[in-house]
Amino acid sequence: MSEAPPRVLAFLNEVAGGRRLLETLAERTANGRASIAVAAPQNQPVAGQIVDQDEVREAAQSRVEVTQAVLAEFGVDAVGVVMDPDPPLALDDAVRAFSPDEILISCLAETRFGLLRRDLVEWATNRYEVPVVHIPVRIEDDAVRWDVTHTLVVATQTVDSDDLLERLKSRAAERPHRYTIISPRSGQVTREEVCDRLARALATLYKAEIDATGQPMSPEPAAAIENAIGHYRIDEILISTFAGEQSKWLQEGLIGKVKEMTDKPVEHVEAGRGSEAAARTETPVISHQSSGERA
Repeated sequence: MSEAPPRVLAFLNEVAGGRRLLETLAERTANGRASIAVAAPQNQPVAGQIVDQDEVREAAQSRVEVTQAVLAEFGVDAVGVVMDPDPPLALDDAVRAFSPDEILISCLAETRFGLLRRDLVEWATNRYEVPVVHIPVRIEDDAVRWDVTHTLVVATQTVDSDDLLERLKSRAAERPHRYTIISPRSGQVTREEVCDRLARALATLYKAEIDATGQPMSPEPAAAIENAIGHYRIDEILISTFAGEQSKWLQEGLIGKVKEMTDKPVEHVEAGRGSEAAARTETPVISHQSSGERA
């Protein structure tokens, strides 16, 4: 009788995707050696001010579904589930449900929980008998690399457009980049559509060996960007919209609002104009410091 394949639990505490998480899971499933489960707590997204519990659950569901879709692009099948809002309780439930042989926790290095602000990865390592591996949301080496540009990408309906993706790949070819993609609310686009588009965008970047993570269905655009500026290391901001009159974000003056809230360079990319699509830099490029769109 053949031995059952090892079970790996990927626990998503913040955002969806991540090239390092993908690479680790793809390695575990080489030659069909492991079964994968993806779980996420119904907690507040890092870059967001969601208070409605239905929205919180949908945000967690989106993280799971985007990650599953990205994995599927690389031939990795995974089951997914949304758990309790409290990260340690959610992790306990996921461990009981899947009985993993290994736990991968995708979160920020400084992730804390509870009144004592305990470290989530350290807590899990001490609690479970199986190996616990931290898969950082932010690449640790980036903290000491001055050549990596951290770009916040804001796009929803155009997030998987050829114009935007070619621009991101071109920038990464010129200088190492790491992209954090947020997809704020945009018109009547559904959560499922956002998940599909974001997953395609992330998979395209990973195939080009470019680092990126994503957060689908953030709040309204201006609030989502302001929150992201406060939570992520950012050197510059790139906002992608449809061209001109097609874009509600442009009609509402989003570019100007973002310029008022930050001194970081802000670039605008119009999608859907083929060879005429051009990037516009709205603030001068400055030297980096350390560290409805219809739209």
